[in-house]
Amino acid sequence: MNSRKVLIVDDEPQIRRLVTTGLGGYGFKMLSAANGQEAITLAAQQAPDLILLDIALRVPPDGLEVCRRLREWSRTPIIMLTVRGDEHTKVEALDAGADDYLTKPFGMEELRARVEAVLRRANSEPGGAGAADVRVGDLFIDLASRRVFVEGEEVHLTPKEYELLRLLATNAGRVLTHRMLLSKVWGPEYSGMDHYVRVFVNQIRKKLKENPARGVRYILNEPGIGYRFVDTETRLPPATGTPEPPLP
Repeated sequence: MNSRKVLIVDDEPQIRRLVTTGLGGYGFKMLSAANGQEAITLAAQQAPDLILLDIALRVPPDGLEVCRRLREWSRTPIIMLTVRGDEHTKVEALDAGADDYLTKPFGMEELRARVEAVLRRANSEPGGAGAADVRVGDLFIDLASRRVFVEGEEVHLTPKEYELLRLLATNAGRVLTHRMLLSKVWGPEYSGMDHYVRVFVNQIRKKLKENPARGVRYILNEPGIGYRFVDTETRLPPATGTPEPPLP
């Protein structure tokens, strides 16, 4: 039986009931909070495995502030819920420390899939330690040796291209905003220079032989927000199989 705890934070009782009943039916142990302060208290006392947090809580603190305050001491995965689908709101949520976002109204199957994906990513990073390589479709990234292979052939990336790919790949399934990528790869002084990211992503895509017509896509667009590396558990159709990279 699923023993993972999920905290739903929303000031609309019908949303709390819907999510509690829906995810409870999949075996999750559900907790609920009607406001931000209650959410912070429950998060500290009950240590949920994941938090579903509405952005537009009417009683302060709002969802963004709750997320920021939780991130001062907690690494619990957070999915923000919003009726506002605009890019600015989504970027704000991700920059506040959210792991993902979901726009209302949403189906229970979509919610369950997002919850499972975020929990899977969190569980794959115990204590911040990740795997030594990334494999998806015909792509193999050897993080230890900083080497990249596609269809068994080594791909030569510039240092900045590699760093951008590594950052995306080691956060597979998570949306990284332009601001995050610029700060990590180029430095905070490059904030606002989104075209740098677009140019480098396009260069990387060509070298990785992405082919959207055949479903081969490793770096996914989040228009106006940033990029998401395909979930490493996604099964992409291999072009010629994925032979093991040559030994160094």
